Amino acid sequence: MYIRKTNQIKIADDFFLPFGGKLNRNNRWVKLAELIPWSDFEDAYAQNFKSPTRGEKALSVRVALGTLIIQTKLKLVDAEVPLQIMENPYLQYFLGFDRFEDDRQPFDASLITHFRKRFTPDILLEINNIIAMKELEAAASENRDNDDDHKDNGSGPTEPIAEDVQISFDDIPKQGKLILDATCAPSDIRFPTDLRLLNEAREKLEDMIDVLHAPDISAMAKPRTYRNRARKDYLSIEKQRKKRSKAIQKAIRKQLGYVKRDLEHVETYLEDPSRAELLTRRQQRELQVIRKLYEQQRYMYESRTHSVDNRIVSISQPYIRPIVRG
Repeated sequence: MYIRKTNQIKIADDFFLPFGGKLNRNNRWVKLAELIPWSDFEDAYAQNFKSPTRGEKALSVRVALGTLIIQTKLKLVDAEVPLQIMENPYLQYFLGFDRFEDDRQPFDASLITHFRKRFTPDILLEINNIIAMKELEAAASENRDNDDDHKDNGSGPTEPIAEDVQISFDDIPKQGKLILDATCAPSDIRFPTDLRLLNEAREKLEDMIDVLHAPDISAMAKPRTYRNRARKDYLSIEKQRKKRSKAIQKAIRKQLGYVKRDLEHVETYLEDPSRAELLTRRQQRELQVIRKLYEQQRYMYESRTHSVDNRIVSISQPYIRPIVRG
């Protein structure tokens, strides 16, 4: 669930430091926190949560968005972001905390993946434009103040500054490197194999069965999924350093059977429309992907081929299409 509460400290002096002192108002994170209108993006962020009362309380929009900004500006990997935030009071102020706490991490690094999915590219582009415009406006205001000081000191006449000046993004200094390729772009996913994909699909279906069976846990027995046997069959092949093609085909056939069985159990549960509400929005999306993944894998197994149109190589990112480099 998500409770609408944008915790934005207006004054850096309100931030409590247990070792004394105050935050420097000229620090870049303090200035950036004042530029971003956090509450303007709360409506779009809240739409990612199904119910305002059910489920675990989600982190605020300022924490989620601020974490992505910190990671981008400091160029950190996911595991390093919460550690940097824990050690830096300015980063904690930027995320809307009211005091400095260095005894525990503010959140688990795995949540950063969910933060990325909750902000669409359009929202991130709008945020970037707002920050850039406000930084330019602040720079223009500082230049006007400097010109006024020179004028008061009698240094000479200055040209009048028009009020309706159009700010161009061409004036923003360019930094970093942009990778462009006419055919492909890098994507951070695990190397896809048919066996791994089927095993991942089976595990996700087993989790769905557990959720869908929860209301009947005391009334009837849970359908058999043979999860222990399926896991053992998968590891017996995955742990081998050199895998033979016949052994891989046999393992794929077994995993296809497990996935088919689990899919049938899930479909039986979903014959009751009220059961669908038990699954999260993410699980519902994954179920659609797994259905298509199973059909593709079964086709490739029966046809003895390794290619199929619009082949899925990642359940969490089904839109990715692989291409051979070189």
